[in-house]
Amino acid sequence: QTILCLPRSFEYSQKNAVLVPAAALGVGGMLVFWLRSRHKIKTIEMGDGWWGSGERPLKGKEDESIHPFKIEASDKEIEDLHRRLEQARYTPPLEGAAFHYGFNSNYLRKVVAYWRNQFDWRKQVEVLNKYPHFRTTIEGIDIHFIHVKPSYVPHGRAVQPLLMVHGWPGSFYEFYKIIPLLTEPSRHGLNEGDVVFEVICPSIPGYGFSEAPHQKGFDTIATARIFHKLMNRLGFKQYYVQGGDWGSRITTNMAQMLPQSVKGLHVNLVFVNKQGLRRMISVMLGAYVPWLVGLTREDVRRTYPFMQKNIYDLLRESGYLHIQATKPDTAGCGLNDSPVGLAAYILEKFSTWTDKSFLHKDDGGLESKYSLDELLTNVMIYWVTSSIVSSMRFYKENFSKDPNLTAYARVGVYVPTGIAAFPQEIVHTPRIWAKQNFKNIITYTYMPRGGHFAAFEEPKLLAQDIIHFVRKVEQL
Repeated sequence: QTILCLPRSFEYSQKNAVLVPAAALGVGGMLVFWLRSRHKIKTIEMGDGWWGSGERPLKGKEDESIHPFKIEASDKEIEDLHRRLEQARYTPPLEGAAFHYGFNSNYLRKVVAYWRNQFDWRKQVEVLNKYPHFRTTIEGIDIHFIHVKPSYVPHGRAVQPLLMVHGWPGSFYEFYKIIPLLTEPSRHGLNEGDVVFEVICPSIPGYGFSEAPHQKGFDTIATARIFHKLMNRLGFKQYYVQGGDWGSRITTNMAQMLPQSVKGLHVNLVFVNKQGLRRMISVMLGAYVPWLVGLTREDVRRTYPFMQKNIYDLLRESGYLHIQATKPDTAGCGLNDSPVGLAAYILEKFSTWTDKSFLHKDDGGLESKYSLDELLTNVMIYWVTSSIVSSMRFYKENFSKDPNLTAYARVGVYVPTGIAAFPQEIVHTPRIWAKQNFKNIITYTYMPRGGHFAAFEEPKLLAQDIIHFVRKVEQL
């Protein structure tokens, strides 16, 4: 019996000799794969899209030519505007209401009177055309952008391409004051010319002179892909990107999509979706022992009282968001038909988003930071292009999904990142919170003053921070 068992025992040990190493090899391989996948940077898939009217053409390559573009004003356009301004109806404000109920109609009368009798749209069109404008077709729609190159480059200096993206209710015009500071920094006393930019400012599709998408679903990821294609079409393989408001989200998506193309990301508004227990503990302990949860004294000053600054103030300022994220076309009808309604809707944001205390002023503090010519030029970009509705739709396209399930929330940002935290921004994001999404923060600056429309309001401060950030990235 023992002799009979020997062949079986030998056969069994032979099987073990093969199976055990194979199993070990399999487990080891899985372990190596797991370790490697942990270090592999996740990216947003670039994909493709079609936003033109009707079905995508089956044959033929898209026309990739870039055409010069010029903004023009017509007599008919101006006459129609004046007629509508003259026929405006107003509701008297409540006594002592200031801007607590929205745009104060007494001040609105003054703005409209200036718009009708003193504002010169033809002159402002000349201002808009001082930089070179272009259009090109990408994914079936015309994309508008300005492209400004430095007039002089010091010997041996590399020119850094910089894409700057606006938000709502802004436009490419927000960057007109900052462009010369970036393309000719030494002339404006910003540096010795060691960092010089050529600046590309596109209009988000559906905003201003960029054609609106004709199909549903156009979100920040689609915009990011189109802007990557734009930069590639302009001949750039690597570039810096910068943005606030929607521009921050779009440029962040660009960094998540093609990190090899984005040399650095600079934002002046940080979107952080992740909440959870860690954030709750940070909020609860931050006011008492900030050092324990990684908050600075300045973070505490800007974040607390938490309920007031992060719940009540945010609710007060975000009513527009709920409308635009659900039924944008309904409210948009009225705004697209009435220049006075459009101005009130847009300019109210330039009041309280610039400084929360402007809520208490009868004129919304608007002229303390901007001129009426500047403000009305931005409104006119929406008016003459009939783009307010398509700009509002951008909210519905981006808020129609569970924010925790979006690629934006699930993919980290690993490119060098600079954050400019302005004190009057709608919401403050401490560096420790930003690090949950942005894994490679090179600079984080507590800006001394300024609010949501940083490039428009504090161009020199923002330009200094961008230059400081890029200089550090170039030294890495």
